[in-house]
Amino acid sequence: MTAEMEPDLSTAPELLGVLEALRQREPIFHRPEFGTSRADFERMTEADFWEVGASGRRYSRQYVLDVLDARRDSPEPDIWETSGFHCSALATDLYLLTYTLRQGSRLTRRATVWRHTPDGWKIVFHQGTEVAGS
Repeated sequence: MTAEMEPDLSTAPELLGVLEALRQREPIFHRPEFGTSRADFERMTEADFWEVGASGRRYSRQYVLDVLDARRDSPEPDIWETSGFHCSALATDLYLLTYTLRQGSRLTRRATVWRHTPDGWKIVFHQGTEVAGS
């Protein structure tokens, strides 16, 4: 990979507070301090939330919530490490947070669109893309 291929992923100084607030919430649905129940996950996602998984499949909010319910009923250890956070403003109160997630030998790039609302932070969209050759 050449330096010309890589984007400039420096966060603007005025967004550092937003970056920190969102960094603490990632990876989404894996931060018990922000909730563990279906009601918690419903509160943290917009009604039209959806995601694209590392497989390229699209998943509806309902499907994601059902998977999270099943995961809670039979928990497995999930060891992960995040790095390389970057935040950019898309519109008023709408932000793109990107980062890298390592889960064992699996490396993915993550992107989450977050909206800041009067009720707190809400996830609009999420995507995970596996890094080739990782």
